[in-house]
Amino acid sequence: MADVLIRNIDKETLERLKKRAKKNNRSLQEELKDLVDNYATPDVDETRNRVNEIHTKYKASGKSFPDSGKELSEDRDR
Repeated sequence: MADVLIRNIDKETLERLKKRAKKNNRSLQEELKDLVDNYATPDVDETRNRVNEIHTKYKASGKSFPDSGKELSEDRDR
């Protein structure tokens, strides 16, 4: 796993981060790692593109998705 060094953080910002870490019962390093991990998650467009790629490969393999609407209607009729 890589290390990251951030220089010249404003003192007020650092204090807010320390308070946030304390509130979450974490060390400053754990809090910063969590913030970076959450910020770096794929955005909606990346996720949509990935789903479309998987769907295209799935269809190209000759497979198809079942009609869940029909299954839901049958389930509601019970």
